[in-house]
Amino acid sequence: MKEGSSMNINDDKFLHIVRSDQPIPDFDDDLEKGVNLRPQSLNDFIGQEKVRKNLDIFIKAAKERNEPLDHLFLIGPPGLGKTTLAQISARELGAEFKITSAPALEKPKDLVGILSTITEGTVFFIDEIHRLKHTIEEMLYIAMEDYELDWIIGQGASARTVRIPIPRFTLVGATTKAGSVASPLRSRFGIIQRFEYYSKEELAKVIKRSAKLLDVKVEEDAALLMGQCSRGTPRVANRVLRRMRDYAAVMNSDTITVNIVKNGLSQLEIDELGLEHIDREILSTIINNFAGGPVGAETLAISIGESQDTLEDYYEPYLIQCGLLQRTPRGRIVTEKAYTHLGLEFRKDTIREQNSLF
Repeated sequence: MKEGSSMNINDDKFLHIVRSDQPIPDFDDDLEKGVNLRPQSLNDFIGQEKVRKNLDIFIKAAKERNEPLDHLFLIGPPGLGKTTLAQISARELGAEFKITSAPALEKPKDLVGILSTITEGTVFFIDEIHRLKHTIEEMLYIAMEDYELDWIIGQGASARTVRIPIPRFTLVGATTKAGSVASPLRSRFGIIQRFEYYSKEELAKVIKRSAKLLDVKVEEDAALLMGQCSRGTPRVANRVLRRMRDYAAVMNSDTITVNIVKNGLSQLEIDELGLEHIDREILSTIINNFAGGPVGAETLAISIGESQDTLEDYYEPYLIQCGLLQRTPRGRIVTEKAYTHLGLEFRKDTIREQNSLF
């Protein structure tokens, strides 16, 4: 937002407002023929059983007491359903839902503009909350605890601070980097829930549900194969489903079969672990250019032509979860499993060379 410009909180690029009686919009996936793949209730939400059950209890308790839900902190990799679950929470509570992202909150007046217009019980969702500026964090502390805002009126010697009361609300913060969230802010969340990667069976259920909404038939084994190749992430699973639907249409098949999935994944260069071309390039680069590691993240990012943030936030977590990559104080090291997966010979003296560096 440029200096001196007026703030319009109804700007779709800045803030989304959803009433509890409206269907949850699909912000991540393109709507096709009016189809929305996001679940609209806790009962429809697949996976994250512990998170879902806990949230169901907390929401019911808050409704019985006629109070807003306690502030909610959602932690986990991208694409696992943090935004969706925040939207479902508002729907279950029958509350208004407002959504923005931390980078959009550039100045304190941006936050004041939102919180001064909320209604009682509003669920206010901030995505990537670890990227909040310090001045806005300070304002949130008071808003979360006392439901008031500190606002400075005037300048210089005549400046004075005014406390503006605001309705009780629920702040939902989502982050992919919990360690980057300031401790004072994290401690003010009454409910902290961590998301885990999905199993292939859970993703197969997500795929079958989405296929039904898209009016596409999917074989059971085909759904499992797509789930296995979806990096443990529903967002990726829905993307793979859409592409397999395209291949099925071109092959004049009204059903997505195992053979169609195998051919489609081969065309997309996705292997049985869900690794894409860039994932394999990361592993092969460490092996061929840096003798298996260790290599620093910045050097590796330059070598593969990606940003360091993309490498660390998107590619590395899944490679580490698969046991193909290790993060060490000296840098990244590929494992024996990575050599096997790439069909390369693993030399035992590689371990001795790596260990000698520590």
